[in-house]
Amino acid sequence: MKPPETVGRSPGQLMWLRFRRDRTGIASAVVVIFFLLVAIFAPVISWLYGKDPYALYGQDTPGLLNDYGYPILPSGGISSDFWFGIEPGLGRDVFMQLVYGIRTSLLIAVIATVLTTAIGVVIGIVAGYAGGKTDYVIGRVVDTVLSFPSVLFIIAFMPVVENIFVSPEEETPVWLRAVTLVVMLTLFGWAGLARLLRGQVLSMREREFVEAARVTGASPARIVFKELLPNLWTPILIQASLLLPALVTSEAALSFLGVGMIEPIPDWGRMFRRGTEIYQNDITYLIFPGVALLVFVIAFNLLGDSVRDAFDPKLKR
Repeated sequence: MKPPETVGRSPGQLMWLRFRRDRTGIASAVVVIFFLLVAIFAPVISWLYGKDPYALYGQDTPGLLNDYGYPILPSGGISSDFWFGIEPGLGRDVFMQLVYGIRTSLLIAVIATVLTTAIGVVIGIVAGYAGGKTDYVIGRVVDTVLSFPSVLFIIAFMPVVENIFVSPEEETPVWLRAVTLVVMLTLFGWAGLARLLRGQVLSMREREFVEAARVTGASPARIVFKELLPNLWTPILIQASLLLPALVTSEAALSFLGVGMIEPIPDWGRMFRRGTEIYQNDITYLIFPGVALLVFVIAFNLLGDSVRDAFDPKLKR
């Protein structure tokens, strides 16, 4: 009887096999995919639900808000027509605010994550591979960026940008605020990844496979793309998976502080801010964005940990 043939597996197949065995990682992935699908199909959900996040239902429909602007029905006005209630004062639908708030936060965070990762990868590899004065100069720039109190700087910088590009008589365009947020989050987010990759490249550039490539006459670009970069995908993917929820939280925090997205664009941070103003009379409005953000951040961080463990099983949580 012939012995069973040994089937080899690629590193990607081994990673996927380890990830599938991690129940926490699978559950977190399901939650993250759910949030992503909600963000992508927000217009479809709005069409099926029959409401949008901008209409002032409480003001347009009598009997929904009392004389003080609070929902008449208990639990924040939750009913079959308004699944999560209505917003005090303006009377917008809370469910649609949450759905489109996911879309806003994720769009800004995803763009900032892609840019941050790209800049961090380029600068980290250049610093680690070039060494010498180039490494020294980049290292000091990284130290300077990491030393900045990013939140305070963004709070102070936002009004400056608006005064430069928008006259006092005009309203700030939504696109300008979104672009400024992405630029600011990217500006303060790349340094950590660059420092990490610099250390990785410094340890790899003296190894045998890199020396062999140099001996064969490979150009620096070929060494970087063919030898170094394939060995850096693990830390890059892990850091990107952990960076995205951090940027979602940062965007929400900036909106809470009044320098994030502006009305009427739905945003989780601004829902938090409104909730802290009226929680004594309507605690329900504060609960929904709080639970949604908490579940999203925990799920994405657990997913990042599971991806890290799947790539490198020697690491322990």
